[in-house]
Amino acid sequence: MGSLGGWEIVILLVVVVALFGAKRLPDMARSIGQSARVFKGEMKGLREDEKPAPPPRVVEEKVEEPRTAQRPETPGTTAP
Repeated sequence: MGSLGGWEIVILLVVVVALFGAKRLPDMARSIGQSARVFKGEMKGLREDEKPAPPPRVVEEKVEEPRTAQRPETPGTTAP
C-alpha cells in the first residue's frame, strides 16, 4: 500500500462533499477540531498523572541522649 497521491485526494474530497453536502463540512471540521483539542488535553493530563511523585522530605530530629547524674571530679581523685 502506498501513500495517497494527488488524484486520490481529489476523488476522496469529491466523495465526502457528495455524501455530506457543502453546508455540513464546516460544522464537521469544527467538531473534529474540538474533539482533537479535548483528546490532546486528556492525554496531557494522563502524562502528568504518570510522573512519579517526588519522595517525601525526611526531617531528622536531633535526639539528645538522657543525661546521667555524674559526680563532679575533684582534683586528685579518679572516677570509678
